Amino acid sequence: MGTSSSSLHELRDNKYLQQFSGKEPISPNDPFWNQLLSFTFAPPHSCADCRLLEDSIRPMLDALLNSNPVTGNVAALIKVFLVHSSELKAAVQCENKVFIWQAYNSLFILRCILKYFIETLGEEGTLKQLEDAQQNRNDPSNASEPEKLLESVINALFEIIVDISLDSKTYAITVEAVHTLIVLLSVQMFSSRSAHVSTVYSIIMHGKCAIHSLLLIKTLLQHYSNQDMCPHCITAAEGGSIIAGLASGLWNVLTLNYAGSSPKDLSSFTVLANQSLLLLLILVNHCTNYKEMKNPYRAALFSFKNSNSDEIVSDDIAAFKFDYNILFKTLCNTLKDDQTALLAYLLLHQNPSFRHYIIFSSEIYMFVVPLLKLLYNAPDKNSHLIYMTLIILLILSEEEYFDKQIHNIKLKNVSWYSERMLSEIPLGSMIVLILIRTIQYNMTRMHDKYLHTNCLAALANMSAHIQNLHNYVCEKFINLLESMGKRFVRFSDQSKPGCQPPDDELLPSDLMQDLSVLDEVLRMLLEILNSCLTFQLRNNINLLYTILYKKDIFSMFRSNANFQDIMQNIDIVLMFFSPHLESMEQNVSVLEVTEIIKSASLQWSKEKMKKLPELKFKYVEEGQPEDFFIPYLWSVVFHSSDIYWNSKNILIFNPYKPS
Repeated sequence: MGTSSSSLHELRDNKYLQQFSGKEPISPNDPFWNQLLSFTFAPPHSCADCRLLEDSIRPMLDALLNSNPVTGNVAALIKVFLVHSSELKAAVQCENKVFIWQAYNSLFILRCILKYFIETLGEEGTLKQLEDAQQNRNDPSNASEPEKLLESVINALFEIIVDISLDSKTYAITVEAVHTLIVLLSVQMFSSRSAHVSTVYSIIMHGKCAIHSLLLIKTLLQHYSNQDMCPHCITAAEGGSIIAGLASGLWNVLTLNYAGSSPKDLSSFTVLANQSLLLLLILVNHCTNYKEMKNPYRAALFSFKNSNSDEIVSDDIAAFKFDYNILFKTLCNTLKDDQTALLAYLLLHQNPSFRHYIIFSSEIYMFVVPLLKLLYNAPDKNSHLIYMTLIILLILSEEEYFDKQIHNIKLKNVSWYSERMLSEIPLGSMIVLILIRTIQYNMTRMHDKYLHTNCLAALANMSAHIQNLHNYVCEKFINLLESMGKRFVRFSDQSKPGCQPPDDELLPSDLMQDLSVLDEVLRMLLEILNSCLTFQLRNNINLLYTILYKKDIFSMFRSNANFQDIMQNIDIVLMFFSPHLESMEQNVSVLEVTEIIKSASLQWSKEKMKKLPELKFKYVEEGQPEDFFIPYLWSVVFHSSDIYWNSKNILIFNPYKPS
């Protein structure tokens, strides 16, 4: 490092780094800092790059850990950064690229050091390293307070994100400000204590920086929604003249070293959007259960309104306005990973205005289909992502308008569903199909009660409004009922006194547990079928055809006392329609049978059926949601932030287990 370009293999012997980590204190006013910060080292932009960098500078970091309590050089670096950050806005206006470059370099070095300290020492140890040993020696009566220095850094980072306009010159330092905040907040990852007792979180939640909470959340949402690419992508498309005006090394820094590379993975070129989303999620998911520490970032996310709406914001609610349409489309286009699913969940569950916008969107299919794809590919996904996807569908299914509208939307050529060609299918039928498939997958492989409970709850909510269910989906539904029923009968027989199960069957305790689960699933499936027939019989001719064709399977439920009450209505339907089919000639076509059923349905009266309450389930968040969300969130950050984390001292989750 210094005035020339540096490479990884040169870092170990770099004289400026050696001096910085040495035993001599360096004043914040020393010309040394200009030399240290005048490097064109291309910053890492992948986890592998970060690890190579850390391995290269590890000797310097180890030396700094021991020397800094005496020299106070880290505090001096912080003061240098704070000077640069205070003048950054003016430098941007004057297009002083060299000053911006040095400001970026100071922050980049500081972030690397803070991350190493946090991973190695934890939060308390890191704070001790921020003490200004030079000031303490020179002016003992005015001893430094590391908490105040830390707060100044956090304030500066906030101001970079919310005050500095984003363009090709400031993209890199904006990303670095986001990265540094994520690193500071990662104290939670290396601590078993709750965030509300953390100094970092206390500063962020109710320090001076909290006045920016609305603007910060809005800015982070803006970065995520815009999906801005690194500047080289823009200039390459436009034939860019900016590169010609800069030294190539400096340009590599300002564009995060993406210049000249080809976009194999588009997400790697939207690094600011990706990291902004992670930072937003970290901010809103901590300090949620404590009255003494209100979370202003959470309140901001849950209260913002649509900038394209005339909705009036109440005077007693601090809220900003944002373009829902842009956010909605970005969610739809990026709903492929945990962090996007988490954001979608938070908005649907906690922001009533945005939930209303999604529910009544004419393009709701754009949001739902990616969710169905996630569930369809469940074996390749982690269980947390499957849970979040199902919860989102459950929340959607709570809305009657959604339950009705999805059957009026047609999907064409569903190519991602590979088990059968579906040239046209209603969105509602597609949702039912994927939920049925997920239940089947769970019952045969995962055996996760939480998973099938959410699937069944969503199906139950939709059941009274299901119309024109696709014939293939009807077959799948009844086949699931049949296979689960046969399994229930087999397990019931094995559980009888004196019956010894085969060696490859379940132990008695497991058998009874499986029986209980099967009983619950079957009862819910029969109630869902009952609800469809009760409220939408005439609009489900394909379903009627299927249950009449497979009517023999219902005998196993009819003979079981657990299901007899639910079978009453189904039996009434079977007894009404069966005579119409028995009088038919043999070898009639499916179409002819369907027409007979349709004709007979016109004579049907729902008064024949026993009145049952409409099935309604509502998602309720756990009493201590942080117990689930915080470990999950940090595992997502660990795996997807493109920051290399030393997993050795992580306490909040198991880093060796896939997220």
